[in-house]
Amino acid sequence: MTARPANAHQARLLRLLRDGGPNSRAQLGDQVDLSRSKLAVEVDRLLETGLVVADGLAASRGGRRSHNIRLAPALRFLGVDIGATSIDVAVTNAELEVLGHLNHPMDVREGPVAVFEQVLSMAGKLKASGLAEGFDGAGIGVPGPVRYPEGVPVAPPIMPGWDGFPVREALSQDLGCPVMVDNDVNLMAMGEQHAGVAHSVGDFLCIKIGTGIGCGIVVGGAVYRGTTGSAGDIGHIQVEPDGRACACGNRGCLEAHFSGAALARDAEDAARAGRSVELAVRLEAAGYLTAADVSAAAAAGDATAIDLIREGGNRLGQVIAGLVSFFNPGLVVIGGGVTGLGHTLLASVRTQVYRQSLPLATGNLPIVLGELGPAAGVIGAARLISDHLFSPA
Repeated sequence: MTARPANAHQARLLRLLRDGGPNSRAQLGDQVDLSRSKLAVEVDRLLETGLVVADGLAASRGGRRSHNIRLAPALRFLGVDIGATSIDVAVTNAELEVLGHLNHPMDVREGPVAVFEQVLSMAGKLKASGLAEGFDGAGIGVPGPVRYPEGVPVAPPIMPGWDGFPVREALSQDLGCPVMVDNDVNLMAMGEQHAGVAHSVGDFLCIKIGTGIGCGIVVGGAVYRGTTGSAGDIGHIQVEPDGRACACGNRGCLEAHFSGAALARDAEDAARAGRSVELAVRLEAAGYLTAADVSAAAAAGDATAIDLIREGGNRLGQVIAGLVSFFNPGLVVIGGGVTGLGHTLLASVRTQVYRQSLPLATGNLPIVLGELGPAAGVIGAARLISDHLFSPA
């Protein structure tokens, strides 16, 4: 993809076609502030670039039938979601429908070179399967703060060796296409906004609970990143004065007391102390426990596992309650690997938020689990790069 929209009107048309699918000229005209003649000029120019194609006749609205327009069916975007312990890579079409999706376990602490070798291998497999001849752009998510204009991770607590690594520049050369980079939770929020539970909401918070905890902040339909890219780093809000040591160097952070890693550690302590037969059996079988083990034990009725989830949900709920009072969102979405804890976690969070925040902020506030699961990040990554490419150069 070498062409870019020449102006804001063309960019608006491309995004409408991305988000709404094929549409007639007449229906597009209903959604943009352009005269019929000006709209015709801009659509014709887009047709000349090859970014859009004619797609048959539209249904009649009286008079001469209009032609449908759609984004070029050959456009392909690569979405990459790098988590602390795994990598998701997907290829989408121009409407951000996932055509192929691969997952591979990998520790982000192995460093950017090893991680990106794996990313390129997975992208190669998707190409070899016939889903794409090449990629028109790629969006990349990483589990730490990102200096967004440069596409560079900045002092990420759980990513040794990544500080200042030129992710965008390096991958753009390897993939041969434009690349944009953002924090993984921002991409989860964009994914849920595009195709998930937040589709019709302009102001919302998206909480990701995985190895760490982060929050995507969407204001007026756009992600808010902050001055240095660290907006939403709620995992390092203190919930326990003089509490546990955290990877960031402080004590008592939410992430140190409730995250995938913290929950697994607490579960292992409970198993070794004889407080849970279910967890002890799982620990003996595998040699370690994960948040998924706690979820499975809770589903089996294990009281200790349920208590661990409730306690963690209470701590998370306390932090979210403060965010709700401050930000007044229209929706709170909870996603990430720990959402397997499901409705026990959700009930604890809701109880704390509804109890602590003002009724004016919570009277009509849904707090829900994300709909897209592992696809949220890769769809958000594709949305990120398409937002960039569907903007005037």
